[in-house]
Amino acid sequence: MTDETMLQDAMSTPIEYFLRHCLTAAAKSGHQAKPVIAALKRCATQNLGLVFAVVATSPCLLFFSAPALAQNQAQTRQQLLQDLDSGQLRDALLLGQQAVSRWPHDAQFRHYLGVAYFKTGDLKQAQEQLTRARELNPKDSATHFDLALVLLSQQDYAGAADELEAAIKLSPPRANANALTHILLGRAYLNSNRSLQAVDEFKTALRLDPAIKLGHYHLGFAYFSLGRDDEAIGEYKEELRRSGESPAVVCELGRALLGSGKYEAAVTYLQRGTELDAANPDVWYNLGKALALAGQAAQAESPLRKAAELNPKDPSPHYQLARVLEKLGRTDEARRERERFAELKKAQPATAGMATGRDQ
Repeated sequence: MTDETMLQDAMSTPIEYFLRHCLTAAAKSGHQAKPVIAALKRCATQNLGLVFAVVATSPCLLFFSAPALAQNQAQTRQQLLQDLDSGQLRDALLLGQQAVSRWPHDAQFRHYLGVAYFKTGDLKQAQEQLTRARELNPKDSATHFDLALVLLSQQDYAGAADELEAAIKLSPPRANANALTHILLGRAYLNSNRSLQAVDEFKTALRLDPAIKLGHYHLGFAYFSLGRDDEAIGEYKEELRRSGESPAVVCELGRALLGSGKYEAAVTYLQRGTELDAANPDVWYNLGKALALAGQAAQAESPLRKAAELNPKDPSPHYQLARVLEKLGRTDEARRERERFAELKKAQPATAGMATGRDQ
């Protein structure tokens, strides 16, 4: 009795027809048939069922569902890049898995497969493949760069900074590409409380590419985190001049003006910020605080309540509301807001990373 006949006798249920189809395909595939036949035979004769058969043969089953593997590495590499560039991510994943299985020590295939995983949101597999690609070819700047993107997505800022530093060191002198790498490195530094280093990276990026998008915004944010409000305001205004009205830039400019005591100017930008980004609780909070500090307590109540509504776990709006309500003579309401502030403050976890803390 042949392997195929024996397996067809053993797998008699309709659901197992799928496995027989795989076996038939394997029998027509030359040397590729052997691992499939062996796995299916073992599962069938031991009555392990469909699930075990699929698990046992899963690397082999990719052979039948993915695009045909090219005959040589160059052709496979070209096809894989085309799939990635065209957004055919399922095909890229399957072809990348095949390529890595066939050429396990090829760093580029590991790299491309990692990119495919990253684009589909599988950060764990992306990191695994890109780390292996880096081990196989530690001098490839693109691998370090893409691994940094994965680490940034996982909020591993220290790890991302290491990879970006390596990418810069290994990169050819292409100003625009290096400018982006310096921006990302600055963000990694800023999120790991290395604001002075972040300033240097953002300045370097702007020197390499003065037109890089949000370069002045990031530099402004770094200045603001250092308490250099006037320099932050200047950078935010320069970003608005260069890039147009961006919600993030408008809101951060308003926050910097608030921090520097320019309350009326802050109100102007923060009111615009609520129009551009109405779902952002921080801009409503800052608007309410700016109005209160500008002597407009009655007008401050509404934006502060909006901030509390959008972010119910944030204690800060309740603190400001208590102060506003005291000024308006509504002492009972003010007491309740202070109590709510204390409850939320106690429950609030400690935070780390990019400077976003409030003085209440």
